[in-house]
Order: sequence, then structure tokens, then C-alpha cells
Amino acid sequence: MFRYLAIALSVFVAASIHAQSTEYITKKKQKLSRPSPFENIISDSTSRELIYDDGLVVAFEPLRKQAPVHLLIVPKKRIPTINDLNMADSQIISRLFLAARALAAQYKIDESGYRLALNTNEDAGQSVFHIHMHLLGGMKLGPMMSQTYQDKEKE
Repeated sequence: MFRYLAIALSVFVAASIHAQSTEYITKKKQKLSRPSPFENIISDSTSRELIYDDGLVVAFEPLRKQAPVHLLIVPKKRIPTINDLNMADSQIISRLFLAARALAAQYKIDESGYRLALNTNEDAGQSVFHIHMHLLGGMKLGPMMSQTYQDKEKE
């Protein structure tokens, strides 16, 4: 009996460690109940200059750039997170990457190097629930992570 209780408790603890916080879930539900900021930009492209538009995805500069070249590549269809993708979205996802390739060449960072980033949910810092790819370049970007993680099992 104790063994089954211990197993159930460890499963519960493991699941709660990797779950979203209640605060995050609440904010996410609120944001999903209204159009995303990207939907507003896409529907009123006069408010923000679209740098790229291929019919399925658009690109524009973010409000706060994090590198000399920083563009957001966004599907016109709202897909909240990468976890919400399905096979019908495969053309959209391939277009995100093809747009990144074209824009990297246009901004002349294709040879020097660039980073593509997609964030999904709380631990990754996703705050806009409409998938989007960050294209960053024009400088040495350094490591993506702080390089401070240490695998306790390998020590």
C-alpha cells in the first residue's frame, strides 16, 4: 500500500514541477479570449510596416529590438502555441522557415549567421499566444542559454 502511495505521490510531484503556474494559466486564458496583438497588426498593416507578406506569413520589426536585425515572422492564422500545431499547419510552419531564409538574405546576415527562436509556454517565456519566430542577427549573439545548467545525474 505504502509503495503505491509513494509512486502516486512521485507522479503528482513530477507532473506539478513541469506544469504551468496558476497565474500563467489565468493570463493565458485572458489573452486567448481576445485577438492577439499580431492579429491586430496583420488586419491593420498600416499601423505597422510589414516587411514581408507571402499570403500565409508576415514579418515586421518588434517594438523592442534585441539585435541589429530582429524581425518577427508570424503566421496569419492564429495558432496559440507549437503544442497546438497539427498536420494541416505544416505548410504554414515551412513558410516560417522559408521566410526566415529569405529575410536573412535580404538583411545580409545569411552568411555571417543568425538565430531563429520560437518560445512555447511559461518556462520559455511565451507571452503572446500566437506562434511567431524571432529572426535575430547582425552581431555575435553568444550562447542561447546562460550555460549554467548542470546535469545533477552526470556529476
